[in-house]
Amino acid sequence: MLVLTPDTSGSLTALDLLAHTVRRVAASPAELVNAPPSDIVIVDGQRDLAQAKALCAILRSTGNAAPVFVALTEGGLAAVSHEWGIADVVLTTAGPAELDARIRLALGRAAPEEETTVISTSGLVIDEASYAARVQGRPLDLTFKEFELLRFLAANPTRVFTREQLLSEVWGYDYYGGSRTVDVHVRRLRAKLGDMEQLIGTVRNVGYRFNASDGEMTDAATK
Repeated sequence: MLVLTPDTSGSLTALDLLAHTVRRVAASPAELVNAPPSDIVIVDGQRDLAQAKALCAILRSTGNAAPVFVALTEGGLAAVSHEWGIADVVLTTAGPAELDARIRLALGRAAPEEETTVISTSGLVIDEASYAARVQGRPLDLTFKEFELLRFLAANPTRVFTREQLLSEVWGYDYYGGSRTVDVHVRRLRAKLGDMEQLIGTVRNVGYRFNASDGEMTDAATK
């Protein structure tokens, strides 16, 4: 975490009570040239609002990707607007718990969106982002566990899973129901798949597998 401040001896002392590594450098354009990379930048604006705004503009112009905070006294809040291009403001009187919460939220907003997977195979399309599944273009009305079971099997085509493995992977280790739960869900899935019920195959005395057609399994990553 980088703090740009006129007082490098100890501005925003609440930061020192957190687990973050804090580097304080003088609040000047020259210092930004050699400033180390950081996941958060805090501009100390409690003494000079004009300088703080100018530093925020420089950070934007240099392509800084880290969220920028401005630390202000309560009287300085009226001067801040969207033109500053900052992620958040924080009062210099804020305690460590508030600072930490604001930092976590800013980092969460700045994090890249996780890629979601669309599984398309043998006439079946499963969209993990929307928890939707279609077979030959027909939407499937699935419960959450039915969706998870179908998604897991389709993501591992031709591999055979025992009932115990499916319970562990789909229901979790803390599930105390019997393996018959898997049989019930497979039966319901096959009924909903209709003419495509053969996609879920039974391996006698072992378990179940997804019967994907050869060469048809593809994973497409979309935002």
